[in-house]
Amino acid sequence: MLYREAGQFKASYEADQQIFPILQDRIGVMLLIGFFALAVPLFADQYWLKAILIPVLIFSLAAIGLNILTGYAGQLSLGSAAFMAVGAFGAYNFMLRIDGMPFLVAILLGGLCAALVGVMFGLPSLRIKGFYLAVATLAAQFFIVWALVKIEWFSNYSSSGVITAQQIEILGFAFEGPQSKYLLTLFVVVMMALAAKNMVRSTTGRSWMAVRDMDVAAEVIGIRLMRTKLTAFAVSSFYCGVAGALYAYTYIGTVEPEGFNLDLSFKILFMIIIGGVGSIMGSFLGAAFIVLLPIALDVFVPMLLGDLVSSSFVSNLQLIVFGGLIVFFLIVEPHGLARLWQIGKEKLRLWPFPH
Repeated sequence: MLYREAGQFKASYEADQQIFPILQDRIGVMLLIGFFALAVPLFADQYWLKAILIPVLIFSLAAIGLNILTGYAGQLSLGSAAFMAVGAFGAYNFMLRIDGMPFLVAILLGGLCAALVGVMFGLPSLRIKGFYLAVATLAAQFFIVWALVKIEWFSNYSSSGVITAQQIEILGFAFEGPQSKYLLTLFVVVMMALAAKNMVRSTTGRSWMAVRDMDVAAEVIGIRLMRTKLTAFAVSSFYCGVAGALYAYTYIGTVEPEGFNLDLSFKILFMIIIGGVGSIMGSFLGAAFIVLLPIALDVFVPMLLGDLVSSSFVSNLQLIVFGGLIVFFLIVEPHGLARLWQIGKEKLRLWPFPH
């Protein structure tokens, strides 16, 4: 009975077009953000902040970027990790080579570098689609990692190719502990997630979805395919680039090009498959699921089976569970966890009446 929009009248077009038009949704989102911003840093220990919450937020941002391209614009990509690498190395070089470069400006510039690279590798989407486009973005994955390894300037001529992220400092405040880095990551991710939610509801987002559903019909009604597809590649790569910069600065601290390999690209793809293709909420659910599942298996499988299983069995079990879940969601619920959440909300809105 509490989750109803009855009696919530809209007196203006702006009120009707809010990101969260139902009052209960607005209150719920504010409470959720307040919980993660105020309560979590007080009660979560260092392990939870560094090993679970920060990577969930960063991978959620990368999944949002891939969801914009694949879920909303319908363009397949297997190069998300490579664009994250461009953002990480771009932010590192901006911080290194420009004195007094603000950190937030550096990660935005790193994201812009990733957007430019994404547009360049998005040009084949004007002629090819589907599996062939995925192969083209796979070439970007290998080429970018190869370039970062072979061109030593990007890693400041490090013999190992590993870069060490500089200290984060904003307005004279140094972000050193896990609490401060978590709050910084949370702030960036929340702002960009709300921007993405607004973007997919705008004219640009509707153009993406029209091209996704039927590009020929979209072109007939006046949507420019080239601009729409390249915009999707640019925005998606920008989000992945910012996620890569946060991955280097607030999570790992030291990164190498091989850390952004094809396995990471597939992991981000699995996040949107399990979480929900074409859903901002699904990006968060999928990232949380992919990050928490291996930890849960490592903890509960030995607890349940004891000495009967080895560590290699648990690691292989993770791969089996991942594969099984992907097949399950593709067959049973193609829209992922986000669709299950939406179904639950619809049932709540009708309760206690029969469905």
